[in-house]
Amino acid sequence: MSIPSIPLTQGIHVCHLFYRIDRARWDALPPGAAAAAMAKLAAVCAANPGPAAPRVMTFANVGGKADIAIILFAAELQQLSAQQRSVELAFPAGTLVPVYSYLSVTELPEYVTTDDDLRRMLQHGEKKLAPGTPDFDEAFAAAKKRNDEYLHYRLHPEMADWEIMAFYPMSKKRDGGDNWYSLDLDTRKKLMGGHAKTGRKYAGRISQLITGSTGLDTHEWGVTLMAHNLDAVKEIVYEMRFDEVTARFGEFGPFYINLRLQPADLWAHLGL
Repeated sequence: MSIPSIPLTQGIHVCHLFYRIDRARWDALPPGAAAAAMAKLAAVCAANPGPAAPRVMTFANVGGKADIAIILFAAELQQLSAQQRSVELAFPAGTLVPVYSYLSVTELPEYVTTDDDLRRMLQHGEKKLAPGTPDFDEAFAAAKKRNDEYLHYRLHPEMADWEIMAFYPMSKKRDGGDNWYSLDLDTRKKLMGGHAKTGRKYAGRISQLITGSTGLDTHEWGVTLMAHNLDAVKEIVYEMRFDEVTARFGEFGPFYINLRLQPADLWAHLGL
């Protein structure tokens, strides 16, 4: 029996996978087995090239928490499961040991900017444009186009293929006076607006993907940062911790730092 199509109502599925290589089993492989495994993994990546879903991205973990990291992007749940099985079956039995995994989906934030928000910003912001004027209409059309593009890529990301990938899960606190979910929507939206403003300062240095995981995994969101160097990752995480939304309400899981490598380079880097 075939698995039925299982899409989301909006967005796509994302899964971060981290593995360790069992070196004793790997070193005992017969001649040619390591090269055959690399070719199989390369074929999986080639069949899921992106830039949006379906996509399979391979990385080498840095720091010793794992050896290999994989990100899967798929429009349908059964496709994501098939991608994972294809990755794992590319390796000889017993050589690939799961270390950590994180399942999430792309989503629109609760605090998304609406058309009314854009109108208010144009009317009461720095330029103070008058509604109904040509300048206002032109500025609104441009702002709406940017916002619509942001919403599209939030749901259907095309991750930058940069040298470094950092991943960590996070949640909002629910402790007494620091209960994020006891705040009203306007307060939460204002706090998140300041948080987003900090993130925009890193345009060109950080490409960020936030995926939702409430009810799917141990935290509420997965954060994926693509960067050209580790300084940018350290700086954005440090600076954002001074935002009240993080300082009061942020809870973080483990951090994984990884190098973006195609399968052939991954094999050479790991000595497989």
